[in-house]
Amino acid sequence: MGKITGFMEFERVEEGYEPPAERVRHYREFVIGLNDEQAKVQGARCMDCGTPFCNNGCPINNIIPDFNDLVYRGDWKDAIAVLHSTNNFPEFTGRICPAPCEAACTLNINDDPVGIKSIEHAIIDRAWAEGWVVPHPPKTKTGKTVAVVGSGPAGLAAAQQLARAGHDVTVFEKNDRIGGLLRYGIPDFKLEKWLIDRRIEQMQAEGVTFRTRVLVGALPDGSKVTSDAREVLSPEQLCASFDAVLLCAGAEQPRDLPVPGRELDGIHFAMEFLPQQNKVNAGDKLKKQIKATGKHVVVIGGGDTGSDCVGTCNRQGAASVTQFELMPQPPAQENKALTWPYWPLKLRTSTSHQEGCQREFAIATKAFVGKGGKVTAVRTVRVEMKDGKLVEVPGTEQEYRADLVLLAMGFVAPIATVLDAFGVEKDSRGNAKAHTDPIGGYATNVPKVFAAGDVRRGQSLVVWAIREGRQAARAVDEFLMGQSVLPR
Repeated sequence: MGKITGFMEFERVEEGYEPPAERVRHYREFVIGLNDEQAKVQGARCMDCGTPFCNNGCPINNIIPDFNDLVYRGDWKDAIAVLHSTNNFPEFTGRICPAPCEAACTLNINDDPVGIKSIEHAIIDRAWAEGWVVPHPPKTKTGKTVAVVGSGPAGLAAAQQLARAGHDVTVFEKNDRIGGLLRYGIPDFKLEKWLIDRRIEQMQAEGVTFRTRVLVGALPDGSKVTSDAREVLSPEQLCASFDAVLLCAGAEQPRDLPVPGRELDGIHFAMEFLPQQNKVNAGDKLKKQIKATGKHVVVIGGGDTGSDCVGTCNRQGAASVTQFELMPQPPAQENKALTWPYWPLKLRTSTSHQEGCQREFAIATKAFVGKGGKVTAVRTVRVEMKDGKLVEVPGTEQEYRADLVLLAMGFVAPIATVLDAFGVEKDSRGNAKAHTDPIGGYATNVPKVFAAGDVRRGQSLVVWAIREGRQAARAVDEFLMGQSVLPR
């Protein structure tokens, strides 16, 4: 695949970025993608390795060597056909996926991996520019109806597959716009929302119906989960009106930090903070917005959501941003002989970190300190790993100034009240219980109710959501028709 000696002749070329001092002034995307020639050279680096571990490293099993080779040969139209055969939304994954495929690249054993993600990004952007991405409405209709609850990547992927199979699909979303966490969990500077709108237009032309501001089931009292619902539908209503129901509601229950002072003003979940800025960017006028402007901010949580908070705070004009990570600082370079082809543990510095952030590792929050009911500081202690457990290091207590604290420690489970309303059995982690075997996969204990994406597997990546949405679509199609031609 690619040029036989390309991996020895060409170096990896990274996508470019607008300088930090410039990009923090706006919320637009700032990645400078590869041009055609750069993408061709990257495609040339793909080795004829015999066993392409990248395929299995990719949760949606993109046929990576094939589209790398097609780009190298200048056959962009066939490249997008290959890419779309496994991935409904390459413009999302080409921007926000962490690229486990590159970690699994055979070239990554002793060199820099092929720039697979950047090639994917280049293919889909070229395809849209050339007009190759068009609606694919079904030739015949089945007369069957399917309700998809949730419009994140799992719900959208499933809806598109089911509509193309000829079913009448309706997607229900509790917020005012379609997209789930793509819309309100990911900042615009990583994923501009017109990209979602463009796909929605394609799906509507394929026959998918979207209903926003509709809550299916119930949210618990005092829930901090974003909801713009003006209408509530019961599971009974949904099951009576549709031949099948697919739950793709995500895992939106945030992990809390129950330490002294948690009740102070100025302490918020990341998913209270991030959606508000996205709404403002979309032109909404909020009665009250959580803002970092002029404040000393502490972000608790070292993952992607925490990084998104850092980037948003920088753009809002925070006085300082400090990010806490409970685990020790990982090595700058992974032990490839030990970890390849799996996702390695190593220090990852995001573009948001590059824009300005103090990062603290191996640190635990003991309490929040306040004055007049408002948070003013975070009391911490250093921790270290002993016998497989994190223990406090005596004499390392410290306070960090904080006018705003953002809790970005991940999500623990789907909203339990939604699953309970359907009567769906839950696993030990609180997720919808459903296996993924080829026969009967994604079906819950409730007749004709299926579950896929984060609501079934727990908090995960966009690529896993798309994979599960596609596989669940096939399962639903088999349930309705007795067989399916949809890919699994």
